[in-house]
Amino acid sequence: MIPVLRPRLPTAERLAPYLAAIDRAQYYSNFGPQTRALETRLASHFGLAGETVTTVANATLGLALALGAQGASPGALCAMPAWTFVASANAAVLAGLTPYFIDVDPATWALDPLAVAEEIARAPATVGAVMVVAPFGQPIDYAAWDEVKRRIGLPIVIDAAAAFDSLQAGETPAVASLHATKVVGVGEGGFVASRDAALIRAVRQRSNFGFAADRSAALPGLNAKLSEYHAAIGLAALDMWSESRAAWMSVAGAYRNALAKSNRINLQPGFGETWVSSTCIVAVDVRVRDRALQALTTAGIDTRLWWGGGAHSQPATAGFPRAPVPVTEKLAKSTIGLTFYQGLANDQVRQIVTTLTAAVS
Repeated sequence: MIPVLRPRLPTAERLAPYLAAIDRAQYYSNFGPQTRALETRLASHFGLAGETVTTVANATLGLALALGAQGASPGALCAMPAWTFVASANAAVLAGLTPYFIDVDPATWALDPLAVAEEIARAPATVGAVMVVAPFGQPIDYAAWDEVKRRIGLPIVIDAAAAFDSLQAGETPAVASLHATKVVGVGEGGFVASRDAALIRAVRQRSNFGFAADRSAALPGLNAKLSEYHAAIGLAALDMWSESRAAWMSVAGAYRNALAKSNRINLQPGFGETWVSSTCIVAVDVRVRDRALQALTTAGIDTRLWWGGGAHSQPATAGFPRAPVPVTEKLAKSTIGLTFYQGLANDQVRQIVTTLTAAVS
């Protein structure tokens, strides 16, 4: 079986200097030197000023904290795309909100910033926040969401879990995952980025039991801090980002080349050209998707339906309110997550594409 993914984190050799620094400092959590260094380097990577990135134990907690830090009203609806991973909905629930699933634009697979106000007006109850999702890491218009946030006056958070390579942080907080399966991973972790330094300080305070500069818990909080060991992995991963990105792009380019002549199998726009993530998602005709999945399985090629039928279709979330979501339902029946990882050989890519092409023809 060709696996659908093979995560790769920095080697012990690359980690050694950072682990030695932890041993010398005897500082293991609570925003220690490794964590602070990681936050500074992340801010620099995204062209941000200091104190505009805060790390978190995982992206789900980061989303919940970013909603709370913006004053999202508990009990209100959180408008979000149905076409997302269930963690997006879980984060809204954790923040005390009720997910309200709406549909995505068929061209971008994301919420349309021009249409969200109408969706809010049609909602069955008061909408107190909006969650935007960058689908599988695909670029979205971050500046447009800053404008929407100013116009509608509601808290907005961007679930950029898979979007490390395409993230362009503005004032609206964006939350990225550092899970082991992402292009930059630490095992379990994430970070929140925003040009609004005050907002980032508020997220950090909520991630540390509500503590700010002293031992007084000024507001409700969680323990959502990243450990020094995870930060060390992050620093080593950033050290090798240019080479690992090139490796990801090489495999994505192999898929682009193998699919160049196909008009039945479509990659996400720009994938392998201007951006990359750790998943390779293709869209095929709804009528042949299941046949394609069976053909790949028979050939010993693993696949994933990463978001299943959409976040609204999970047993735990099916009871939440939703608008009609025909685009989401079509995407759920027409997309396939193909094998994708650093080091996947070109002949394996050709085997996968040949099998898939034959199945959809």
